[in-house]
Amino acid sequence: MADQPDNAQLSVSEGVLLGHALVARVAASVGVRAFFIKGPVTVLQGLRQPKTSADVDVFADPAGLDVMLQGLQERGWRQRPVDPDTTTFPKHAVTLHHPEWPCCVDVHFRFPGMEAGLAECFEAMWAHTGEFDLAGQTIRVPSPALAILILALHALRSPHLPACRQELAYLAQLVWLQAQAPGILRIAEATGSLAAVRPFLEGLLADPHAVEWPPASMEWRNRLLAREPGSARLVALVQAPWRAKPGLLWRAVFPQPQVFLSGNIYADMSVGGQLMQHWARWARFLRALPQIARDLRAGG
Repeated sequence: MADQPDNAQLSVSEGVLLGHALVARVAASVGVRAFFIKGPVTVLQGLRQPKTSADVDVFADPAGLDVMLQGLQERGWRQRPVDPDTTTFPKHAVTLHHPEWPCCVDVHFRFPGMEAGLAECFEAMWAHTGEFDLAGQTIRVPSPALAILILALHALRSPHLPACRQELAYLAQLVWLQAQAPGILRIAEATGSLAAVRPFLEGLLADPHAVEWPPASMEWRNRLLAREPGSARLVALVQAPWRAKPGLLWRAVFPQPQVFLSGNIYADMSVGGQLMQHWARWARFLRALPQIARDLRAGG
């Protein structure tokens, strides 16, 4: 029999679909409540224009996060390196990769823009989820109102990008057509995301003046300011107390290896490779510096 070409490798889209089924089974096997956000389900529900997802996004009960991660690790999934500076980059998910899978799994335990406590926020969202059949597996997904809120918050993190503005316009049209504004408002109140979602939701409400809109948190304002390479570290340095500035400055100038590996787990970590990455990193920062200065002035 002649040798056959190796067609066994999954494509990214196949991996994402099967990854949903796998993660759902793992969650059920370890007894952790979890539901899937963004991804192919939102396209199938008509909440997002057709696009290929590059990873699996699952929101796990924060109380069971470690159990969930252990269940995935027992099946060969490993955590990707992350930047250890959690002050500059507050974490909201754990990313895992597998050498035999073409996609990653992002296990969320919070969502940027949602300021309620972890447990309170999860319970509020879990109450607005339902079942959906995908890749031969019944999975848990958000209701349309919750899915729109999550997608809007995701796009509002980068409203200067054309793709995000296009998504927000698409979602706004859906809210009008489906009369979803009241439901989104209730979930936004329960999850503490009124401040972040205000630019999207305020104009879609029948009486926006009846809502007591809270001010945006510093974390959310910083996310909006951090539009260019290096800007998040610069914002953190400016806001930090004087006793913390030397440490932040040192980490910015001499980042730990995890910083490079967080962007590319196959990065060349030899002495020469790290020098090249340092050079590329500073080149990106210097190119972005004029825009960073304009953004900081605009942000006050």
